[in-house]
Amino acid sequence: MYGWERLVVLQHLLDEGLSKAAIARQLGVSRRIIYYWLRDGQLQRDVTVAGPRVRAHAPTRLAPYHAIIGERLTTYPELSAVRLFEEVRAAGYSGGITQLRDYVARVRPRPEPEPVVRFETPPGHQAQVDFADFRFPWGKRHALLVVLGYSRLLWLYFYPRQTMATVMAGLEAAFAAFGGVPSELLFDQMKSVILEDRRPDEGKLLENAEFLRFAHHWGFRIRACRPFRAKTKGKVERPVGYVRSNFVYGREFLGDADLNAQAANWLEHTANPRVHGTTGEVPRERWEREERAALLPLASRPYQSLLPLPTTRRLTSRASPHQRPLVTVERRDLTTYAALAESVA
Repeated sequence: MYGWERLVVLQHLLDEGLSKAAIARQLGVSRRIIYYWLRDGQLQRDVTVAGPRVRAHAPTRLAPYHAIIGERLTTYPELSAVRLFEEVRAAGYSGGITQLRDYVARVRPRPEPEPVVRFETPPGHQAQVDFADFRFPWGKRHALLVVLGYSRLLWLYFYPRQTMATVMAGLEAAFAAFGGVPSELLFDQMKSVILEDRRPDEGKLLENAEFLRFAHHWGFRIRACRPFRAKTKGKVERPVGYVRSNFVYGREFLGDADLNAQAANWLEHTANPRVHGTTGEVPRERWEREERAALLPLASRPYQSLLPLPTTRRLTSRASPHQRPLVTVERRDLTTYAALAESVA
């Protein structure tokens, strides 16, 4: 006796026009068996009438309590399997919790996913900015990502520190790469830009005064995502995952210089020339065709900060010829100084 699946394959091979000898070799049976199934339409009857064999499942110990579990989950969809186990045990269930866990996982009501409303902006209107942290053998680095909202043109650079000076230097480099400045930049509560967001309490957004001067110099407005509204900034958060999987993962870097050199090459030859999954267009071509001309013109000079930049002094073992000699001061307790004063008097 041959299974239903093999008979279906036999029927398929016959429909394909294979000879009976070729079918016998492929199925590993004799030609006499093939002739047997073809005689008097026996094959067609067995394929049509028999159908696949389905093993009947024996009722489980939990089956009598399915109605109780279903009713409880309908009213309280997040009720835990442990809690349901206690309740059906009280009702007489004598089985284990594993069987109940498996059943609850299959029948628990799942809420409908929240629809994602895509927020699109016209050419030149907005860019989204964010940091992403990466760890390398020589230390932690912060990737600053800037994405033009309309064309999805991406700019990327890795920095050793995540400071306001880093943000301003990175944005000036991004503006130069874009050939202009977007009308507004969207940040996700970045500490170097946003001091405090009081909008949830009907207050205002408090920006860093130095960064406000920077924004005024370049001519863009500051916007910030509302707290717990990360979907607003999806255009830059999706590229973070793209950078992790397509650029960083599986590559080796010699240090910061090599890391950023490879990043620039990746932007030029992979990220920006690809067909974007959302727009269906190549970001560089979309930027060149529609967005580049819509950007604000670049400032005539870089921003000059009103705050003094922090300086780092390197300690060396050799003294500089222009360095003042260090004076060693002997430290004594107060009783010693009192005795000296008495001897002088």
